Amino acid sequence: MRTRVRETRREIERIANTPTLGGLFLSFLKIGTVGFGGGLAVIAQIRTLAVQERRWLTEQEFASGFALGQTLPGTAAGNVATYVGLRLRGWRGAGVSIAGFILPSMLMMILLAILYRHLRYLPVTDRLFHGLNAAVVALIIVTAWRMGRNSLIKPWQWLLAVLSCIVVAFFSATVIEVVLTAGLVGIFIDSFAEKQLRKLGQLQGVTSRRKRIAARVTLRRRKRRERATHFVGGYLTRAMAEERVRRAAEENQTANDRDEPPTKKFRSLVLFGAAMPVLTKIALLLTLSTIFLRIGAITFGGGFVMIPLIEAEVVDSHHWLTHQEFVDATALGQVTPGPVLITATFIGYRVAGTLGALVATVSIFLPSFLMTVIAGSSLARFHTNKIVQSFLKGVTPAVVGLLVAAGISVGRAGLHSWVGLLIAIVAGAVLVKYRPSAIWVILGAGLVRLLLGLVLG
Repeated sequence: MRTRVRETRREIERIANTPTLGGLFLSFLKIGTVGFGGGLAVIAQIRTLAVQERRWLTEQEFASGFALGQTLPGTAAGNVATYVGLRLRGWRGAGVSIAGFILPSMLMMILLAILYRHLRYLPVTDRLFHGLNAAVVALIIVTAWRMGRNSLIKPWQWLLAVLSCIVVAFFSATVIEVVLTAGLVGIFIDSFAEKQLRKLGQLQGVTSRRKRIAARVTLRRRKRRERATHFVGGYLTRAMAEERVRRAAEENQTANDRDEPPTKKFRSLVLFGAAMPVLTKIALLLTLSTIFLRIGAITFGGGFVMIPLIEAEVVDSHHWLTHQEFVDATALGQVTPGPVLITATFIGYRVAGTLGALVATVSIFLPSFLMTVIAGSSLARFHTNKIVQSFLKGVTPAVVGLLVAAGISVGRAGLHSWVGLLIAIVAGAVLVKYRPSAIWVILGAGLVRLLLGLVLG
């Protein structure tokens, strides 16, 4: 028996060490299972695997993939995993790599969502989540501070970050509007030279062409109206003729309805009633998929940036979750391995069960997967494209502002007392000074709040 176990283990290790589709899946399944500590920590594990242990990529190739993962939407760690699979086995390798990477955290999140429904409102669990929420607020604010300090160089970028935070946190602007506007501002400011002036001239040419097209359309409509005043089929206008045809069709339909047997009508009603729950479920899944596809396509800067957008969609617009449930989902996304975007799994399960969890997870990761595959196939052209780089220079300060707005939003819903505020301040100080893994800070804050609840009552 022991010999068979050893042989099976050696066979699994051999498959994992070989860049086959199975080997890629097993390798990233392992990283997805133990990938605690946030994006950079997980990327370091991917580098150790792909460069040092398996020697699948060189340092320069991995550095190119890392830069690509940072500039695309979605989670950087997931983008790097996709890139490694793409370089080794094409788009199939990219698919199995990202699938193995997110599968463990998705299964864990579904399990936590099931337990959450039964245990959330117990007093002990409530205190635990209060501490987790406080640490998440601290983590978001510290992440925004570090990103701003390292990436915002010019004064206009700081101003754009402040404006992005204000319009999202206090004027309920959507994240899509802020990101796209900031990107356009970055293109305009960073490219304000002769090339930009030429582009403005081209825009004027486009405007003049639109005016000419509009004039032609107006002329055609006028001619159509003139033709419509002629006699048509014995009637004065085309509209009267069409009205006569419509009435005749309605009369024929009414006659057919009278002739239809009652049993056939009853059967149709029964089938329609039986199909209603299925159609409702499909419509709900389509809505869920559309929301997370849109979020996944514009989530530049990591998973934290999605928090205000998801909150606006699932809490404010559709009322699928309460503010407290959403904050708890964000905290659970931090204590599980893998990317923060796995919070979508929890939300999907709460909205539409296991199938909803699967749809939300696939939808949130699909846009960044497709963009990584496309951009990874032409990596050099993507990095040297000045328009893309100018767009990102505008998006980066907007991401910083959105992170601060996300911290404010989570703090409003998750910090209920001075104890939670104090834990958030202490957690932020620990993150700034000692730079520990985020998972330990979050779990430690939850444990501290639990103990304080037992002591203070």
